[in-house]
Amino acid sequence: MDLQIRRIILFTSNMEAMTAFYRDVIGLTVAGREAGWIDFDAGACHLALHEDGGKPGKRPPKTVFFAKDVAAARATLVRRGVKMGPVVSATSFDMCNGKDPDGNPFQVSSRP
Repeated sequence: MDLQIRRIILFTSNMEAMTAFYRDVIGLTVAGREAGWIDFDAGACHLALHEDGGKPGKRPPKTVFFAKDVAAARATLVRRGVKMGPVVSATSFDMCNGKDPDGNPFQVSSRP
């Protein structure tokens, strides 16, 4: 199993201001957009904004690891004692969520 950090997701209820900040102030290039989602090219690791109606800063960022085969990566992690949610298929990629021992969220995803 070869997992690499692909992106960090920040959850926001102010997509317009956060997009302007990371694009115009920090200077990141928008790499992709979907409804409620903006992905920035930040080099080897992308930064994504995910629209969430909660209070900003109250939901921890999510670290996302890339795996070509999410189901196989999930199976390996479960064998190693990690509690993982089910594999979910989106339109063009699969993903699976888990938490580290401190409760920090992470995801394994095949999203490019």
